[in-house]
Amino acid sequence: MSSFDDRENAFENKYAHDTAMQFKAEARCNKLVGLWAAELMGKTGDEAAEYAKEVIKSDFEEAGNEDVVRKVAADLGDLADADTIRQKLTEMLIVAKEQVMNEAD
Repeated sequence: MSSFDDRENAFENKYAHDTAMQFKAEARCNKLVGLWAAELMGKTGDEAAEYAKEVIKSDFEEAGNEDVVRKVAADLGDLADADTIRQKLTEMLIVAKEQVMNEAD
């Protein structure tokens, strides 16, 4: 195998790893936002965990975060507006990336 093939394989492996890590971080972010929203709604324990799973699943409707924002905003009603939810997603993505990176160590 040539050094070009080695570099190509290394690049493909790095891309696959980075993509998987990004997916995990986004799913973790959605979970954290779901737990935050659940707390605002007064849900705790298993009920909060189940709601967080619903939020994670809602992200598969379309690319980007707007599907999550719509779901959480509809569920929260007057408790938080869409901009607050977007801000929380931004905050939680940072936390989620740190958590996923620490788990990878």
